[in-house]
Amino acid sequence: MSDDLEDAVAQFLSDYNSAMSEYDKGYVDADATLSVIDSHVEALREARE
Repeated sequence: MSDDLEDAVAQFLSDYNSAMSEYDKGYVDADATLSVIDSHVEALREARE
């Protein structure tokens, strides 16, 4: 795995965990959480290319 992709995966996992933690604590609703995760998935896809 290239360094850029490895960094992107690590960042995605960190951001995903943060988003899910905020959702689990009731700070955000499901739609907002999915929106955040979708944006991070897009960044991950861009790093793969």
